[in-house]
Amino acid sequence: MSLQWKLTFQKINLRNLIIIAFGILVIGLLINFSDYSCAPQHMILINDISLYEKSLDPEFCEIIVEKINSFNDECEPKIEILDCG
Repeated sequence: MSLQWKLTFQKINLRNLIIIAFGILVIGLLINFSDYSCAPQHMILINDISLYEKSLDPEFCEIIVEKINSFNDECEPKIEILDCG
C-alpha cells in the first residue's frame, strides 16, 4: 500500500464513518418519504389549479388533469377533475 493511502486511512475514524453513513441514510429516507407524501402533492395541485384559473391555458389544464388523476389514484382527499373545455 502506498504512503498516501496509509495516511488517508489513518485520518478516517470508524466513529466518523458511522456518523457519515447514518447521516446519508437519514437524508435518503427524508427525501424518499417527502417525495411521495400526499400532503405536499395536494398543496402543489391546489396551487397549480389556482394558476390555471388565472391563465386558462388549455395545455396547462391537461397537465394538471394528469397530475390530479395520479393523485386521486394514490391519495385522499380526492380532487375534482378540471373541465378543460
